[in-house]
Amino acid sequence: MSKSIQLHFELPGNDLALAGEASSKVKKTLNQLGLKPAVVKKTAVAMYEAEINAIIHAGGGTLAATIDQEKVVVVVRDQGPGIADLELAMQEGYSTAPEKIREMGFGAGMGLPNMKRHADLLEIESAVGQGTVVTIIVYL
Repeated sequence: MSKSIQLHFELPGNDLALAGEASSKVKKTLNQLGLKPAVVKKTAVAMYEAEINAIIHAGGGTLAATIDQEKVVVVVRDQGPGIADLELAMQEGYSTAPEKIREMGFGAGMGLPNMKRHADLLEIESAVGQGTVVTIIVYL
């Protein structure tokens, strides 16, 4: 791959029927490029969790993926309520998802921990009332 590939997606707010479409398309692209299955899996899991979080907690946002010779960089941005206590939010099982989301099988409090577990580098910038930017890097 001589230059980078850039993919951009709008994440629909509160529409779980469309949740996962962006990460599925990026995963398909990674597979078409012949990347190692472990790299594809790590990227897809981390990216899916970030995508779902933006849809559930922030009313949507954007997802941008850049693939180059060394890494995959995924940036998910939202204008949601922000994360009040990032340390608490990183704990497995902690969730602020509403009950109706939990009844649908989401909101188990594993999103951020799964992102951290699968990303080679995870950066989260969040401010209450201003939204969140999640950057996931997976090295090839």
